[in-house]
Amino acid sequence: MLVPWRTSACRAPLAERPGARWDRCGAKRSVPGHADGVESDRLEPQKGMSTVTRPRILVVGAGFAGVGCVRRLERKLAPEEADVTLVTPSAYQLYLPLLPQVAAGVLTPQSIAVSLRRSKRYRTRIIPGGAIGVDLRSKVCVIQTITDKVVDEPYDYIVLAPGSVTRTFDIPGLTEHAYGMKTLAEAAYVRDHVISQLDLADASDDPAEKASRLQFVVVGGGYAGTETAACLQRLTHAAVQRYPRIDPALIKWHLIDIAPKLMPELGDKLGRSAQEILRRRGIDISLGVSIDKAGPEEVTFTDGRVVPTRTLIWTAGVVASPLIATLDTETVRGRLAVTPEMVVPGQDGVFALGDAAAVPDIAKGEGAICPPTAQHATRQGKSVADNVIATMRREPLRPYRHKDLGLVVDLGGKDAVSKPLGVELRGLLAQAVARGYHWSALRTNVAKTRVLTNWLLNAVAGDDFVRTGFQARKPAKLRDFEFTNAYLTPEQVRAHVASHGTDGLPD
Repeated sequence: MLVPWRTSACRAPLAERPGARWDRCGAKRSVPGHADGVESDRLEPQKGMSTVTRPRILVVGAGFAGVGCVRRLERKLAPEEADVTLVTPSAYQLYLPLLPQVAAGVLTPQSIAVSLRRSKRYRTRIIPGGAIGVDLRSKVCVIQTITDKVVDEPYDYIVLAPGSVTRTFDIPGLTEHAYGMKTLAEAAYVRDHVISQLDLADASDDPAEKASRLQFVVVGGGYAGTETAACLQRLTHAAVQRYPRIDPALIKWHLIDIAPKLMPELGDKLGRSAQEILRRRGIDISLGVSIDKAGPEEVTFTDGRVVPTRTLIWTAGVVASPLIATLDTETVRGRLAVTPEMVVPGQDGVFALGDAAAVPDIAKGEGAICPPTAQHATRQGKSVADNVIATMRREPLRPYRHKDLGLVVDLGGKDAVSKPLGVELRGLLAQAVARGYHWSALRTNVAKTRVLTNWLLNAVAGDDFVRTGFQARKPAKLRDFEFTNAYLTPEQVRAHVASHGTDGLPD
């Protein structure tokens, strides 16, 4: 239920002993419900929870970093020590590294959507929506719920883990005609789209139409793009046996990247091994090449080639969430500048981590920044939760330090390349390491059971190559999934908060 109220609090000094809690007094105050045609309210807290006796911790984002932080807070804080709130559109954590296997039908969507409500310690209040602005001075986060309602959420401490969005460039036709691979909806949509191209090609008598429907282009030679091309190529290779009117030789996959190497983090030897595996499958790999323009039925490469295709999948990197731009604070290569303790300099009670923050990688030396990987985000989540608690208790903060454990790349079937702890592996052993790592990283036993069952079932029974109904009559492309136009500017955030009189500061 949405009600127009907020809590105004005055804080008492924090005791010097460990485990001390903040005590504050406060009174409810009515806030106007409308301004300039935009409705703004506070969401009602959990029943039975007092909102005037505990500090408010707001966590933005339910990726690896945000969920890791929330779970740590729930374990280490007693219920009466703080109110924890999480802002996320969906009450699940998406295990992003396995997304290409959902697109290929190896895994079901539900198997990698790990519920946030299964924990025995679950008590976090979840606001179903996304943060579109933060006023750091007033300590208010502006949230757009899944019903497009705008609500203001005051906080005492905020942990910013909004993640990243797909990086795009000013390429004609890109956002109108390309598909992404960043969300569960996109993976399910891409699977339906690829199978629909086979269905339509099988039914067509037009050679030109068949050629365009049976060529597929993936842009991005990183882990996401390489695994997406590898998994979907296996899907079409297996599916074509069920389409007697399609010549298998007509199905062509293109993997292109502007970089000179495929997955350079793997090193030269493993990178070449991955290329050899993909080329043996018939995937055309073009390096030093990108997209010049994209149309509904063809794509033009920067080397002048024109490829007839109805499928352009864009995985050419990520950038920090647009939420970071609303803060009007220092950034490093587009990511929020933070200390090794993941504190935003000069801001009271503001922490940031994950893909959206430039967390110093002190294990690698001065000037290094942690890469935007699940491995770092998960561990940063635990570390930042400890630092939030330490701040509340007036204890010293600890810098984040983690040595990279290695890399795994699942190319589908028996093919993989892995580099655990610097040891280079290929083939079945690399596949065992890759899948073993992903399986162990899943947060719940239910998710582990689902994923393992899906792997076994797919290995034994294969795929039925059916569309599941996500493919709507109106095409949904890259620009339709991440809602990057919903964010406010810093000036709009301040004006919005001021117009509603909503702040988290004492009167």
